[in-house]
Amino acid sequence: MAKNKILANLVLLPLSKLYGIGVGLRNLMFDWRILKETTFPVPVVVVGNLVAGGTGKTPHTEFIIEHLKYKYRIGMLSRGYKRTTNGFVLATRRSTPADIGDEPYQIYQKFGSDITVAVCEDRCAGIEEMLRIDPKINLVVLDDAFQHRYVKPTVAVVLTEFNRPVFYDRLLPLGRLRESIKALSRADMVIVTKCPDKLKPVEYRIFKNNLKVFPYQKLFFSRYEYMPLQPLFPDEADPAPYLSWLNDGDGVLLLSGIANPRPLVRYLRSFHAPLKVKSFPDHHAFTRRDMESLRKEFDQMEGERRIIVTTEKDAVRLAGNPYFPQELKRDIYYLPIEVRFDTRFSENFQEELHKALLDAVKKQ
Repeated sequence: MAKNKILANLVLLPLSKLYGIGVGLRNLMFDWRILKETTFPVPVVVVGNLVAGGTGKTPHTEFIIEHLKYKYRIGMLSRGYKRTTNGFVLATRRSTPADIGDEPYQIYQKFGSDITVAVCEDRCAGIEEMLRIDPKINLVVLDDAFQHRYVKPTVAVVLTEFNRPVFYDRLLPLGRLRESIKALSRADMVIVTKCPDKLKPVEYRIFKNNLKVFPYQKLFFSRYEYMPLQPLFPDEADPAPYLSWLNDGDGVLLLSGIANPRPLVRYLRSFHAPLKVKSFPDHHAFTRRDMESLRKEFDQMEGERRIIVTTEKDAVRLAGNPYFPQELKRDIYYLPIEVRFDTRFSENFQEELHKALLDAVKKQ
C-alpha cells in the first residue's frame, strides 16, 4: 500500500506542478488586466472555495440568502453542475433538478418567489440576463464562482473545511486544491466550515496562524446543526421519527451522494441504532440498479424499526426518481441542516457581510 502511494505521488506530482503553473499564469493575466474582470451596477457576493467540492457552499449560500432577502431583491446564479441543459435557464415551478442542477433546484424550492434563481455557464452573461429579466434585483449571489474571475466580486466569501484544511492540501491531481492557498488573498471573508460543536481555542489559533489572513480579511467559524428528520414522501410516510427515539434494536440505512458524508456518518453514529452506509459520488444520478440494490439492502436489515436517511441535497434527486421503490416511500427521510456561526472567536458574520455590502455601495 505504501509503495503504491509513493508511486502515485511520483506520477501525480509533476502533473500537479504543471497544473499549478497553468492556474498561476491565468491568475497573473487577471492581475495584470490582460483578462478583464467585469463590474456590475449591483453588488455581487461570490461564495466559493479552493478545493474540489465538499466544503458546504450550498448551505452557506442559503444562509446568506436567508439573512439578506429582507434587505435586498436577490438574484442567485449558479453554473448548474451536471444539469442536462445549456446556456441561461431561469428557475420556474416547472424546473427539475435535471434542468438547473440539484443545488439551484434545492435553493429555488426553499426560497421560491422571494428571490430569482438562474443557471448559466457564462456568469457575466447570466448576471446580465437576470438583471434584464428582473430589473428589481439589487444584489447578486454567485454560488461556486471564486475561480470565475471574469466577474469582479463586491464581497468574496471563501470556505475551507475544518477536517480537511487547505493548508494541509495539495494542488490537483495530487490533492484537492483548485488553486494555491495564496489565492485566499483575494477573499474578503474566510469561513472554516463543519467545525465541532465546541471549537477549542487551540484549534482557532491553528487555523488563524496557518490561513495567514490579512488585516483586511475577516475569519469566521461555522458548524452544522442537524434539524429533525423530514419525510421525503409526506403523503406516503408515517410521521417522521426523532433519531433520539431509536435504540440498538432498530436500524438506519444512510443513502448519500455528496462529496464528503463523513460528518453526517459521525452524527448518525452518535445515536444507538446500528448504521449501514450506502455512499455514492457527489451529484450521483441514481439508476434503476441503485434503487434495486437499496431495496435489497433495506430488506436484509434487521431491527424493530428500520428507516432510510438521506441528505437534503440527495432528496431533491430522489423525490423525482422514477425508479425509487414504491414500498420504501414510507421509510425514507431526509435530514435538513442549518449553518450556525461560532461568535466566541469572531464577529457576527451576517452583520459584517451587510456592513461590507453597504460600504461597497457607498464607494460606487
